[in-house]
Amino acid sequence: MAQGLRIGVRMNDSQLLGELPQRLPPGWKPASSTVVDRLYSIIAGGGGARSSVRRYNLLYVGSARIARSMSLDEVLDRLEDDVRLYVAEWSRRKLFVHAGVVAWEGRAIVIPGRSFSGKSTLVDALVRAGATYFSDEYAVFDDHGLVHPYEVPLSLRKEAGGPPEKVRVDTPKQPGGLKPLPVGVIAMAKYRPGARWRPRPLPPGQAVLSLLANTVAARRKPEQVLTKLARIVEGTRVLRGSRGEAAETVGPLLAAVGS
Repeated sequence: MAQGLRIGVRMNDSQLLGELPQRLPPGWKPASSTVVDRLYSIIAGGGGARSSVRRYNLLYVGSARIARSMSLDEVLDRLEDDVRLYVAEWSRRKLFVHAGVVAWEGRAIVIPGRSFSGKSTLVDALVRAGATYFSDEYAVFDDHGLVHPYEVPLSLRKEAGGPPEKVRVDTPKQPGGLKPLPVGVIAMAKYRPGARWRPRPLPPGQAVLSLLANTVAARRKPEQVLTKLARIVEGTRVLRGSRGEAAETVGPLLAAVGS
């Protein structure tokens, strides 16, 4: 169970059980109920009757096949991505926004953006400068506008513009765990080679629309999402601008939290 949603995973090879925990969303818990909201089926292929024959590994949601590959890791990666996206869209209690998040001086810095937007690189630079890592995938907001940690490992692409192969970066663990924080700054920081970070503040209406474009459940429940986003940006400093190298952006961004 994750975020109040019951996820079922069945498989034809019990050895895959050891692979599941690291593929499930942060904070998941086992549930005894056999009734689930979403059911996945993993069919591991392996070798056929003849040594020269290999069967595909398959992944289904209900009766729909969503992955087919000779690589079991690719199928498990697809499972991981689909479960996380499903939970982010259908969570009953939290609002998920595609964003990187770090904590600085008791407040959260939220950097909205999808894959290839450069947010993970900026999060990594902020952590190296002393900020506390919260997430490089989702900013998770509650009804009070607080940001909750989404503790998946920080991952960076091996090379800019290369294939989506990631390397995981170790981040310091916080003693006693991470607590929800109020938002200090929301930074719409788009990477542009050679640019300098000279952002302009966004008025609340534009800030809401910018966040809406990165909110997972925006199409499914737009009115509820807009209400929550308006609450989040109220009284929050929201900045938008182009940035160059992450290391050059860190100082001004951290300074913006206390200004």
